[in-house]
Amino acid sequence: MDTIGLGDSDPNDLRLLDLRQRVIVSSPSTRKHAATAPVSDRLPAPEPSFAERARTLVHVGRIGSFSTLSRKQPGFPFGSVMPYGLDSAGRPIFLISTMAMHTQNLQADPRASLLVTQPDASGDPLGASRVTLVGNAAKIPVPEVAEARKLYLERYANSKYWVDFEDFSFYQMDVLDVYYVGGFGVMGWVEASDYTQAQPDPLADSAAAILEHMNTDHKDALVLLARAFAGIESQEASMTAVDRLGFHVRLKTDEGMKGARIAFLREVFSATETRMVLVEMVQRARGELS
Repeated sequence: MDTIGLGDSDPNDLRLLDLRQRVIVSSPSTRKHAATAPVSDRLPAPEPSFAERARTLVHVGRIGSFSTLSRKQPGFPFGSVMPYGLDSAGRPIFLISTMAMHTQNLQADPRASLLVTQPDASGDPLGASRVTLVGNAAKIPVPEVAEARKLYLERYANSKYWVDFEDFSFYQMDVLDVYYVGGFGVMGWVEASDYTQAQPDPLADSAAAILEHMNTDHKDALVLLARAFAGIESQEASMTAVDRLGFHVRLKTDEGMKGARIAFLREVFSATETRMVLVEMVQRARGELS
């Protein structure tokens, strides 16, 4: 987004009024950990499902915390740092050595979990998104190794130096259940079938750049958008997440820090479309508030 300029606006535009009503507002200082947002006369801003958000997080992640069941200490979890690839259904692919303790654990018991956290999280880590995949991890059959190799090397090109070592093999997790946490008070189980059928958000690979650009170059615009579309006066604003349906902002107000989700005017599918709709929203906001 190079510039956000002033454009024509219809102050009687009922669509803007509808969008101003579609916002989620939360104030952590007044909410219990797992409480819902305060009652509001505004309609909830649309958001991707937990299944979509889980798929997106696993897609943008590269390394997770892999837990297996210890052979040495039966019944106890054994944690490992684990790079992973993904197939088209979001099932993790691992390249692991027989020398590794987690591989030996899997050979005795295939049950495992993979925790993936938001890669660009800052501030309080408990406020960041994370997802846990639970399932069985087993060695990939020989006829399927070539495809797994291709998918894994697309993410980790340097693995070509040891991928063909005799002690390394490809394993894949068959996901049986998913638990997603989107931050304070946003959490829930996701059916495995919903997870595998969902798709990563179309902005997944460009979201970090969008956030950096908006928070570096357009802080004043974010304050304006919060005022016009969320009805919140703030001194500072930062965009904390963005997806095809809208974005989250963190606001510094006279009453303390607040969070809000604001819906886009329409669904977007690329960084270019995101830029266009944000420009349009700023123009409408300036027209309404002038």
